[in-house]
Parts: sequence; structure tokens; C-alpha cells
Amino acid sequence: MDREKALAPNLPDAELVEVGGYTVFLMTPAAPRSGDRPWVWYAPTILPHLPDEHMGWLFERFLAEGLAVAGVDVGESYGSPAGTAGYHKAYAWLTGERGLSKKAALLPRSRGGLMLYNWAARHPEAVTCIAGIYPVCDLSSYPRLEKASPAYGMTVDELRRELHKYNPVELLEPLASARVPLWHIHGDQDELVPLEPNSLELIARYRNLGGPGELVVAEGQGHNLWDGFFKSEDLVAFVLQHVDGQA
Repeated sequence: MDREKALAPNLPDAELVEVGGYTVFLMTPAAPRSGDRPWVWYAPTILPHLPDEHMGWLFERFLAEGLAVAGVDVGESYGSPAGTAGYHKAYAWLTGERGLSKKAALLPRSRGGLMLYNWAARHPEAVTCIAGIYPVCDLSSYPRLEKASPAYGMTVDELRRELHKYNPVELLEPLASARVPLWHIHGDQDELVPLEPNSLELIARYRNLGGPGELVVAEGQGHNLWDGFFKSEDLVAFVLQHVDGQA
């Protein structure tokens, strides 16, 4: 328990387990839903700082609805192949050893968009829905290729040539074919992860591919800690709707 408190101070009830060299957190509801064991997969998990206390309301709501909540710390992967492989190791353990549903509801926040979208595009059959809070969808806009390239083990020029393989805005066809529902909330004053090249572009492309996508633009909001991002009844309702729909 001392280790849990030190590594995950914002997750007082979480279980921490080492899986394939990565730390996985798992929060189990007191009253799990019967039948399939639905769960929410959060990113980014960068222990001990993320998830922070601002995710507490959403996590508590999902737990109260009988959904488990999980995350895996693969470091600052920015959606790299190594990070994606770590996510799949965690997924295999969570669905195998811990018996969670084979389909997860994804909850990417900020750079967690790079992590979860890269995994989801390669495993669309394992995704119930994606609910994003100002998620990064374009590596070129954040953290920019100069900063991301070391995580990919590439030079900037190499990553630029290979960007179509790793950029969420270009990885949408598998998700659209699987009809995975997307929902983003993003501020129109976000300077760190600008709305236009990220959520606006991704949802527009997704709809053009025939995928179900919704974008909520938070007027006057930036990349901040506004309650509307972290206490969103609409976000909770979206996830529950699609979790119930898969049952």
C-alpha cells in the first residue's frame, strides 16, 4: 500500500501491477455490472503525476456506474510503436488475467490522444467508443516532431516521412469501418493543442469516412482545468450509452 500511495497519490483505491515492464493501475467498482465487465481506459498515465486529481470526478462516476477504470504508464511515448506495444500488453492482462470486457471505452486527455488513438487504430475491434478531452490528434501540432522523434527512435526527417503511420488524423479508416463512436470536447482558445488541426480536423475526416463523430467546442476555453472538461455529464452519458449498447 505504501508503494501505491507513493506512485499513485491521486488514485487512493487503485491496484498497481507490473505488466510487461510497465505499471498498470486498475480501479474496480464496488458493484460491477453483471455479465460483461465494462471498463474505461484512461491516458496519459505518467505516475505519480497523471492521472491528476482533476480526473477524480469522472473516475468516481464511472466506478459508481459499475465500470472499472484502468491506465498504463508507458512513459512519454507520444504514440510510438514501443508505447503502443506496452498498451497492448496491458490490454491483454486486463482482459485476460483480470477478466475485463474485450472492448474498452477509451478516455484520452491531451497527449493521451496520441497514445490511445495509435493503439485503437490497430485494434478497432477492441474499442467500444472514444471520449476525448482536448486530445492531441496531430503530432505536428503537439508536441511537434522535434520533441516526439526521440520517442520513435527516429530523426525528425525520418518521422516526417513516416508520419502517416502514426498520426491519429491519418489513422481513422479502421475505426470508421468498425463504426466506433467518437466524442471530443475541445476549447476554441486552446493554444497548446489547437482545436483546428486536432479535434476539428479529426472529427471532420472521420465523418467524411462515414464514422460517427461528435465535437463539442468549449467557447472561450483553452488547455485548462475548467470544470466543463472534467465534470461533463455529456461525456459520462456518451460512454454509458455505448457501453450499454454493446451489452
